[in-house]
Parts: sequence; structure tokens; C-alpha cells
Amino acid sequence: MKKSRLILSLLLAFASTLASAQSENPPPVKEDFKPSVLNQPGKEYPQVNSQGYVRFRIEAPDAQKVHVSLGLGGRGGTALTKGADGIWEGTTEGPLDEGFHYYHLNVDGGTFNDPGTLNFYGSVRWESGIEIPAADQDIYALKDVPHGKVEQILFPSKSTQTSRRAFVYTPPGYGKDRSKKYPVLYLQHGWGEDETAWSNQGHANLIMDNLIAAGKTQPFLIVMTYGMTNEVKFGQLSSFDITPFQTVLLDELIPYVDANYLTQADPAHRAMAGLSMGGMETRTITLANPGVFSYVGLLSGGSISMEDLEKSPDFKKNVKLLFVSYGSRELDNPRRGPWGDPKENTAAVTAAGLKTHFYVSPNTAHEFQSWRRSLYVMAPMLFK
Repeated sequence: MKKSRLILSLLLAFASTLASAQSENPPPVKEDFKPSVLNQPGKEYPQVNSQGYVRFRIEAPDAQKVHVSLGLGGRGGTALTKGADGIWEGTTEGPLDEGFHYYHLNVDGGTFNDPGTLNFYGSVRWESGIEIPAADQDIYALKDVPHGKVEQILFPSKSTQTSRRAFVYTPPGYGKDRSKKYPVLYLQHGWGEDETAWSNQGHANLIMDNLIAAGKTQPFLIVMTYGMTNEVKFGQLSSFDITPFQTVLLDELIPYVDANYLTQADPAHRAMAGLSMGGMETRTITLANPGVFSYVGLLSGGSISMEDLEKSPDFKKNVKLLFVSYGSRELDNPRRGPWGDPKENTAAVTAAGLKTHFYVSPNTAHEFQSWRRSLYVMAPMLFK
């Protein structure tokens, strides 16, 4: 029963990634469209206006039907209209939420990416991406500040009999003083994504650079690896077995990072967090291994209940901070999974003596703007 409820909650969470609610009499669409910041060099479309509407233009003169599949806005998608010149064009029915969204084209029944924009790994494939300018985009803006590095590593994995990939963010100045050691955050992506998501879609490195430059957080490493979540289909997530990934993380990746980077290799300086399915992985692993991580972040990925603390009493003893976050529109959904109401659960474990922080991203749903903001708020709270 719990597994079926979990699948239902996941489906509802992904389906809840909708655009801003439209009024009965929306204002006219402003004709101030500009190319998206994620467009390929020299490409004029797609375009975004100041209200958050998106306009698409696709050259497909022999096509019979072109539709933009954009589950994160435009009420499920946008049908394009063919002009006399063979160019298909259309504008979303409504504005999209601020931040990043995946989309792709359906052309005569086939699935294609938009040649005008960059691609990002999501939905278990490389998808087109669109960015709606946000009022708080300064938190992940590319600024004239010292920048850290994001580097790829290949670490040996005996359990999977292969080398696995991870990306490691090292803060500005890392390595100049070989005696200086750093805390580490292990940060997980969601279902359908991979280890590139947090730096490409989430701008985790820029968020950290800006926080560090502003003196709002201490420097720490971020390790991002593939959570093996895509090895089951979305409708079959009840069959997902976390054991293989837990082995990779605890027995192979963490020892590799501690051996090859300047880390403070103890639980007090180690955190784990993740978005959506990555949050559920974080929840499962940290409850089962309470002596490994002292800071836990669940970003749209469930919550910790009193029942969890009863089953894992050492979690409360060892965890210095539990950070739980959701988009405001996710909390509007009455079905929140087998773990119950996340806000009520967090309040209950707080009253029981666990240090927590519950963050709500305004006017967003199950989407990257919620998680970018969550990382921005969570990072200064880590490793206190």
C-alpha cells in the first residue's frame, strides 16, 4: 500500500509543475519578446516576454502537425500554426513560472528537440530548455566574483564492476593552502536526471560562488553523482532498490572523495541532500545510516516523521540540521505521499528536539526554481 501511495504522490508531484495560475481575464500579451538566454548562439527563437509567455518558431515546411510539449506551463503544451512560408509559430496559452523548464517538440508524432535552444538531461533524455527570468535570479547570476570549479571525476566501483562518474564543485581558492580542509555536501538529482543536473539546470556552483563572495556561507565541496534512479521506468518506481546506490555512495564514492580531496572526513562535516527522488534517496540512506551525515536536506522529497525517529533513534542524536523544502504549489496538493504532511511532520520532530528548518519557495511547484532557492537558503545553515 505504501509503495502504491508513493507512486501516486510522485505522479502528482510531477504533474503539479504548472505555470502561474491564470485569472479569468488575463491581461493582453505584451509584444516585448526577446530570445531566451538558453538559446543556441545566433538563434532568435524561442523567445520570452516580460510576463513569462514563451513564443516558439519552428521551420518544418513538410510537417502536418507541430506541438510543443511543455508540461511546466502553457496548460500542458502549445500547438503551433503553420504559416505560408512553412514556418510554424505559437505562443504559450499562459505565462510560465519563473526559472527553468524542460520541453520538446512533437512533429507528426515524432519527438524532437528544438534546434534553437540548448539541451539538458531530464525525463531520461536530453531535453530542450527554456529559462523564464526570475525576480530573484541574482542568486544564481554569473557575477564578477571569484569562481570555484566543477570538475568531472571517474571513481572505481567494485560493486558495479565499472568506473562511475561524479562532478565535484570546489570553492574559490581551494587547494592554495594544502592544510585547509573542507566540509562536503553530497547533492542528488531527481528522477529522469543525472549528475549534470545540479550544475547545468540548478546553477549550484554559481549559487555557491555568490554566497561565498557575499560572506553568507562558509566554503564547502559539493559532490554530484548519478543516483541510479533512471534504471526503472517512472511508472515502476515501486521496484526501485536503493541498496546498490547506497553501496556506491557510502562504500566507494565517499572514501574516494576523502582520499583525493582536502576534506574534513568525519560525519560532523558531511551533508546529504537531494531534490525529488534524490530527496527520497537522501531520506532513506540517512535514516538507515544516521552516523554518516550530520546535515540532511529533503527538497521536495518527503519529510521525517515521528515514526521515522522511533525506528531510527540515532538520527535525532547525530543529525544537527534537517532541512525540508517545497514549492508553495506543492503544498497546495492535499496528497503528499506516505510520509504524511511534510510541514506537520517537521513541526512534530522539531518539538521532539530535532533542529529543523522548513522552507517554502513562493509561487513555484515541483521545479528547479524551488530547488535553486532551497540550496540558496540551506547552504548557509550547513556545517555550523
